Amino acid sequence: MIYKTIRLVVFLSLLFVPIQLLAQTAPAQINLDGFDAFVEKVMKDWKVPGLSLAIVKDGKIVYAKGYGFRDVAKKLPVTPDTLFAIGSNSKSFTAAALGILADEGKLDFDKPVREYLPDFRLYDEYATANLRVRDLVSHQSGLPRHDLLWYGSPLSRKELFDRLRYLEPSRKLHEKYQYNNLMFMTAGVLVERLSGMSWEEFIAKRIFEPLAMKTSNTSVNTSKRSADFALPYAETKGELKEIPFRNIDAIGPAGSINSSVNEMSNWLAMQLAKGKFNGKQVISEKSLAENHKPHIITSDQLPPYEELSYGSYAMGWGLSTYRGHLVSAHSGGIDGFISQMRVLSKDQLGVVVLTNSGTNASAVVVYNILDRAFGLNEIDWNQRVKTDLAKSNGAQIKARADSEAARKKDTQPSHPLADYVGEFEHPGYGKLLVKLENDALKVDLHGLGATLKHYHYDIFQGVEDAASMGAGALVGVKVSFLANKAGQIDRVTLPLEPSVKDIVFTRKAKPVETASGK
Repeated sequence: MIYKTIRLVVFLSLLFVPIQLLAQTAPAQINLDGFDAFVEKVMKDWKVPGLSLAIVKDGKIVYAKGYGFRDVAKKLPVTPDTLFAIGSNSKSFTAAALGILADEGKLDFDKPVREYLPDFRLYDEYATANLRVRDLVSHQSGLPRHDLLWYGSPLSRKELFDRLRYLEPSRKLHEKYQYNNLMFMTAGVLVERLSGMSWEEFIAKRIFEPLAMKTSNTSVNTSKRSADFALPYAETKGELKEIPFRNIDAIGPAGSINSSVNEMSNWLAMQLAKGKFNGKQVISEKSLAENHKPHIITSDQLPPYEELSYGSYAMGWGLSTYRGHLVSAHSGGIDGFISQMRVLSKDQLGVVVLTNSGTNASAVVVYNILDRAFGLNEIDWNQRVKTDLAKSNGAQIKARADSEAARKKDTQPSHPLADYVGEFEHPGYGKLLVKLENDALKVDLHGLGATLKHYHYDIFQGVEDAASMGAGALVGVKVSFLANKAGQIDRVTLPLEPSVKDIVFTRKAKPVETASGK
């Protein structure tokens, strides 16, 4: 899932120190001796089927190449024109769309969103009234992710927008950086209202077209009809397997763009040229600067490596330094794809790496490119990231062991399993189905689900088996059943967003039959 696959990558990307600490500009020539062998080793180590990358220096593509396969079964090779899902790297396009509208005098970044979207409403009244346009795209809303509202959901963009009011915040407005895809979706709704075009049409006409991004698109449905696109893959029990595409059109402004490194290079070149491409000003220098200006610190914890420092978030970009060089950075991830993007304006350097598997390989390759571009010794990021991942996996194993140790092993459910069956609803998250199949409860949240195993008392836990839905999205989740005063099971709670209280689903009342049976 998008919030699981890029956690480490985002941490390594969004870091910042003051500009006065910057090192000298990168050398004009980049030493790529042995680079292909390095990429191939990283791909093997991380079991990556296909990878594509490009390097832009001084406005020109100096290196672009595809590695491995876009389709393993058919042995179709990756090329610089192969389309990959770029996930959250789509966010910088949405931020630029707002900048273009600001150039036209249609919006002010500092005005409340409600001035443009009168029907915009959050759980918190103060945030509803005072959240500014820039807050939408700099993760300052006070809302935590709440990603399981949209992930796998059949809800439309409008339906998601209308349900924002039912999502509990975990912080006050502007209090803390909290990554949120739904606010970027809202920024897309704002683009639609102010431009009179859909977000997809605006991106195609106002960004893709002037940047000659002719095959880039905003839906995997379009990608699958193209001549050169990558299939998504994931490792399951040590084996690399093709997985289904994840359609995220409804949340599109936060992550649905698909592109190639050749066309993403045009995007990077425009960033490096202060908004210009082929002599045309796509976005004003002023609005582009707003996109890259720090708005909120991403963490108050110093990173564990001396090459990195504190980070901040701008609009669709994380700001950082790497070995003393100022970097605008972002990563992106959705099922079977991870992407990396870097813009170093002072060094006139841009890098994009796209992969068709959910691993940290792309981050390792990016750092190696930067080491080479700066003419510095190459740090073994491959081993560093492996070590970090092993620690993370170890922590997860310990957490599972601690959970098992806390389980009261001699308890039983208070009701027959059939009493837990039914339809339960939450005004934001929608319908939760609890079914009984083969003497086991199964839970389904808009296609995401798992088989439930008794944990203790009236708490069950999702387990992975052949019947698990949505790639086991609810595997490991504890599902608590609650009873009313009459002893009837009438509520189900799930910790779908760990930074707020469990989400409560209430049993849907059965329709009352009349004398005629209608």
